[in-house]
Amino acid sequence: MSSHDVAPPAAPSRNPCCLWWCCCCSCSRNEERRRAWRASGESKLQPLPSCEVCTPSPEEVQGWAQSFDKLMHSPAGRSAFREFLRTEYSEENMLFWLACEELKAEADQHAVDEKARLIYEDYVSILSPKEVSLDSRIREGINKKMQEPSAHTFDDAQLQIYTLMHRDPYPRFLGSPAYRALLLRGAPQSSHEA
Repeated sequence: MSSHDVAPPAAPSRNPCCLWWCCCCSCSRNEERRRAWRASGESKLQPLPSCEVCTPSPEEVQGWAQSFDKLMHSPAGRSAFREFLRTEYSEENMLFWLACEELKAEADQHAVDEKARLIYEDYVSILSPKEVSLDSRIREGINKKMQEPSAHTFDDAQLQIYTLMHRDPYPRFLGSPAYRALLLRGAPQSSHEA
């Protein structure tokens, strides 16, 4: 009785970690998928790696304080908020939200399957270092939906994370030095720049 190196081909049911949706999978097939996703998908999940180009207007920055929706619909707002989340060690919430947005825009079912699997592995799996905080009801729903993933597999989880970000770090962001600096930076530049 040696370890698991005796019967890999003969026991597919013995190795549940090879199920494509499983949270604990460390098999080479899923590791290859993770590497491919990170190589090709990181730029899609992180559309604003350097947001020096997207300088928000003073009105836009002020609008972020009026509504979390305005912040999240603004590329510059998402970038600034994401930087703030990084300082609070909770950037994974924004990354998960962005990944869900990207998944919802996907039309190709094969791509949906792959992206859903990778979102699960990166943000829902209890073994992921970037696991987002989801309640058990949402987690169970995702596990069921992962048997036949769709572009909306993570909708409930995305809403829960959106609500969490709105209630918890968003008010702190508005009181942060980073947000105040954006307000001050925009104030003197209120001349005509079109």
